[in-house]
Amino acid sequence: MPVAVLFPGQGSQYAGMADPWTVHGAGRAVLEEVSELLGRDVVAGCRDEEALASTGFVQPALFACDLAAFRVLEAEGVRAGAAAGHSLGELAALAASGALDLPDAVAIVAERGRAMEAAARARPGTMTALLGPTLEEARAICEEARGGDVLVVANENAERQAVLSGSVPAVERAEALARERGARAVRLRVAGAFHSPLMEPALEPLRARVAAARFRPPRFPVASNVSGALEDDPEVLRELVVRQVVSPVRWEAAMRALAAAGFDAFLEAGPGDVLTKLARRAVPGALALAVGSPEAAREAAAAVPAAAGEDG
Repeated sequence: MPVAVLFPGQGSQYAGMADPWTVHGAGRAVLEEVSELLGRDVVAGCRDEEALASTGFVQPALFACDLAAFRVLEAEGVRAGAAAGHSLGELAALAASGALDLPDAVAIVAERGRAMEAAARARPGTMTALLGPTLEEARAICEEARGGDVLVVANENAERQAVLSGSVPAVERAEALARERGARAVRLRVAGAFHSPLMEPALEPLRARVAAARFRPPRFPVASNVSGALEDDPEVLRELVVRQVVSPVRWEAAMRALAAAGFDAFLEAGPGDVLTKLARRAVPGALALAVGSPEAAREAAAAVPAAAGEDG
């Protein structure tokens, strides 16, 4: 049973999210190493609601929890054949695949968080989820509500689930328009207009940090947020990591690419179960399980016995 591991991104965090992984040696080792590289105790920070509200902290903290979950899955015998990460989660996918070693991955994630936080202060914005409209309808709402402001489709999550990102007035107009047309609009608790042109100030510092990192051929392909395709060229992955900050997250396309490649089991490594639900929608009949604790990792390993012990 070919297994793809999915890594959640910002928005999946919750207070105490690192605690489950401290009781397993493989997970605890990741948390300790990331804490040392950051110069900050990730486990303690994940218990602090104020810290979790900071983009600069929550991104490396989520990365640490995602990768801890993956290492526990590996320790329980699961061998991934591919990976995908939603937004920030893509950095965990790259580290899990071996495309980045841990010090480089942590340095990039930390810079990404700092740069996006600074960009959000310099160019404020917000995001809202539209539930009901097709992708084309969501784009039409953007066109009509944009005016002279920034407003784009930032996340193509599922057939009738898109996220808009842009200036606050434009997002407010889009929400009102969507509701007039019978759709739901749910404002996201985010610090800025991620995956939109308002994040452009983050590009230069992030590009400089990514340029200093060594990218290697991954052990298994990673489905890119930007291309929506499976990628294994180190230099392509390097460029996509940077472009992702201002580009739409093409999650549904990435899931379809994994399904087309034969993947029929999806394990969400990290906090929450959003990607598990999206996988079930995108690939009907597939096995999709959320792995938010060592116990869940053991159950997942038992559910995908054909993958245990195989090299992906």
